[in-house]
Amino acid sequence: MLKTPVRSLFLLFFTLTWVDSVYAACEDEAAPNVNWANCDLSGKDFKNKDLTDAILTGANLSDADFSHATLENADFNFANLEGARFDGSRMTNSRLVAVKAAAASFRGANLENSRLSRANLVNADFSEVRADKANFYQAKLKSADFTSARLTGANLEYADLTQAKFDGALLGKATLASARLYETGFAGADASKAVFDECDCRLADFTEANLTKASFREADIEESVFTEAVLSDTIWANYKRCRASSIGECL
Repeated sequence: MLKTPVRSLFLLFFTLTWVDSVYAACEDEAAPNVNWANCDLSGKDFKNKDLTDAILTGANLSDADFSHATLENADFNFANLEGARFDGSRMTNSRLVAVKAAAASFRGANLENSRLSRANLVNADFSEVRADKANFYQAKLKSADFTSARLTGANLEYADLTQAKFDGALLGKATLASARLYETGFAGADASKAVFDECDCRLADFTEANLTKASFREADIEESVFTEAVLSDTIWANYKRCRASSIGECL
């Protein structure tokens, strides 16, 4: 067994070595597999950098710029991404669980198969994003912009999408069950075979949307707008199946 002075010196050496390694990690250059967990990199410029498989868990990346960066398989879980920019970045299979990303911009980014469950994405810009099979379960997306986004097979269950915009978006086979869609816009969107079961769709705008074979079982669609919407074989809130010729109203 180590004597007390020797043990103390050993612990001091170990602590100093650990602190130095953590500090060095935060100073490492941007590169694949970099480990910046819990680092403060707010406001940094990472445009066009290759950060494949990077570990950024719990990091402070507020107002950082990742535009056109490669972030495939990157781990952002629990990070602060408020005001950060990811425009045009490649983020397939990335992990952004429970991140704080209010007002962040993902315009034109590729988020296919990425996980954003329980993330705070209020006022985030996802316009023209590619997010097929992405997971937004229980995410806070109030006033988020998904204009012309591609979300085929995406999971938006229990998400708060109040006043969000999905105009012209592709939502085929997406799941929005039990989501809050109060005053949410889907004008011109393709939501064929999408699931809206038990969602709060009050005052939602589905003008000219394609809702072929979509499902609204037990959804609250009071005062929702379906002007010129395609409702062919759509399952209505009362479980009625709309006729194939239904346009604007469930016949």
